[in-house]
Amino acid sequence: MQARMNALKNAKLAEDINTKFELSEAVRKAIASSSREAFVPAGFTHNAYKLDALPIGANQWISSPLTVAKMSEYLFPQGADSVLEIGCGSGYQAAVLSKLFRRVFTIERIEPLMIEAKQRFRKLNISNIHTRTDDGQSGWIQYAPYDRILFSASATHIPQKLIDQLSPNGIIVAPMEKNGKQVITRFTKHGNSLQAEELEECVFVPVLDGVQK
Repeated sequence: MQARMNALKNAKLAEDINTKFELSEAVRKAIASSSREAFVPAGFTHNAYKLDALPIGANQWISSPLTVAKMSEYLFPQGADSVLEIGCGSGYQAAVLSKLFRRVFTIERIEPLMIEAKQRFRKLNISNIHTRTDDGQSGWIQYAPYDRILFSASATHIPQKLIDQLSPNGIIVAPMEKNGKQVITRFTKHGNSLQAEELEECVFVPVLDGVQK
């Protein structure tokens, strides 16, 4: 009974998002089949299905489901096989991506957050997410190249190491800090350079250096 109730809540969440931002069928299904409540801290479960960002500890936030849906759409996931996420956080964005990509690689610099996210993935029987505790700005060379790279934190620039790990014609979606604001920007790789397209203003926590135990 509880599982059915949660399924209905996630389906309604997808519909609520769709009224504000038109979703492709693939992303709508990915949101509807990802348990938002499983990624929200216990004290906030009553807010799990609102279109709000919520604190998850370590001065980090779980993005609003609307933002997660938008970032997923902006990646153009259709036809792509692999995605690298910089900033796993609670794991909710990675869980949604796991419904859209065959292989998801996600890096988190704050070790306790990564441990919790891995526990959630196991509990939900999500088997196509690969996790790593590290500074995501170096990427994950072992499994490169990636068709898509997603920043779930704001950046001042795209590190060359990540550009090198992106497939030809691959896409990076990142919240970029610009003139005191953050702008979700989609980069497409042509040769060794990136072509940028600014999409909309946003608010994310910043990318930070190093690993936090």
